[in-house]
Amino acid sequence: MTNAIGTTPGLTGADQVHPAAGTQRLTGAQKKAVVAATLGTIVEYTDWVIYATFASILAREYFPAGDSLTALLSVFAVFAVGFVMRPVGGAVLGAFADRYGRKAGLTISILLMSVASLIIGLCPGYESIGIAAPIILVFSRLVQGFSAGGEFGSASTFLVESAPANRRAFAGSWQWFAINAGTLVSFVLGYALAVLGSESGLTDWGWRVAFVIAALLGLITLWIRLSVGETEVFTKRVAAEGRPKSPVVDVLFKHRKDALRVIGIAMAGNLLNYIWMVSYPSYIHLVTGMPVRDTLLVGVISVTISLLLIPFVGLLADKIGRKPVLLTFALASAAWAWPSFSLLQPGITLFQATAMMTVSMIIMTGFAGAGAAMMAEQFPARVRVTGVALPYALSVTLFGGTAPYITTAMNGGGYGSYIWIYPAIVCLAAAVVYARLPETKGKPLLS
Repeated sequence: MTNAIGTTPGLTGADQVHPAAGTQRLTGAQKKAVVAATLGTIVEYTDWVIYATFASILAREYFPAGDSLTALLSVFAVFAVGFVMRPVGGAVLGAFADRYGRKAGLTISILLMSVASLIIGLCPGYESIGIAAPIILVFSRLVQGFSAGGEFGSASTFLVESAPANRRAFAGSWQWFAINAGTLVSFVLGYALAVLGSESGLTDWGWRVAFVIAALLGLITLWIRLSVGETEVFTKRVAAEGRPKSPVVDVLFKHRKDALRVIGIAMAGNLLNYIWMVSYPSYIHLVTGMPVRDTLLVGVISVTISLLLIPFVGLLADKIGRKPVLLTFALASAAWAWPSFSLLQPGITLFQATAMMTVSMIIMTGFAGAGAAMMAEQFPARVRVTGVALPYALSVTLFGGTAPYITTAMNGGGYGSYIWIYPAIVCLAAAVVYARLPETKGKPLLS
């Protein structure tokens, strides 16, 4: 129970819930914090996802001419390599944010991501510099992976800690709103360049413009993030106890069970994020032969619809709890796994493809609305960023980074009709995890 100013009786100093916890709505400062974190993540994930958006073009640009499937698999292999660094980034940048502030962690991550994207956009292709081209591509993806590994933990913690207690899921939902919006921006850039130019223009130079634009957006985001203050939860914790010495060690040895929970919470969302959102337009192109421009339009429409729904699903998770929302997401995803692949056939219309991806994106709003808050609510403030960032990054690497490669390889090997089994099993496993989780709705953040 809280008193009039939102503090919890019997707790003092760093154990207090921050004063905003008892309010019903976000204050102006809290709204500004949400905007700053959201915009930054939009730019981060535009830079991260745009690689997959132009996968088929990068395959021709950075690898020797030859079999198109082999080249595409090579690009997706590099895509997966970037995920190797995500747990490293989650550990390093997460610990940095737990020691020096969520704002500091967010600033470093946006700088690294933007620089790496600029390098990819300006790097000559294989025909110009030979083997150096894929080497530079791999290096850039490693930097991007390191950056993305720290972004989710810092941003989701920043959002949840900046919100009143009865709006934590709503605030956390803006993290996935930003991830989806970043993907949308990459789709829009690709579609606009294809429409304004031509298919050949998109292949020759248009994709480079998209990478450079995404990188330059980071400068605007950096300025916005520097203009907001640190979360009150963090500043009170540091004032009372000082900076934590070894957040990574604490997470691995003192909060192992909580870290495993985060992996379980995130695994289905991460897998489906990269199957149904990031790589689905490329997969439609590969399976049906639909022009890249049309598949990008499919992505634009379906992701836009998801953006309209995510904040409301966050509010729903604040009202009825995180568990019912997450369980609905997992079970609906398992049921939709088979249709989402089996209905993709040559000759499918643009409307049909859009309807299929839209159904997928609507289902995923369940994870988007409740996932970030549920993960952040597992840990105390002193290790919250690391506690979210490291296991979440491991989950992304295991279930997200391998997804485009697995689906493309299975389809190329003649096993495309069995792809649905993998996401269905993961989603059913996630449903078991969600059912066993303690509900965190209405409970104060751990101190």
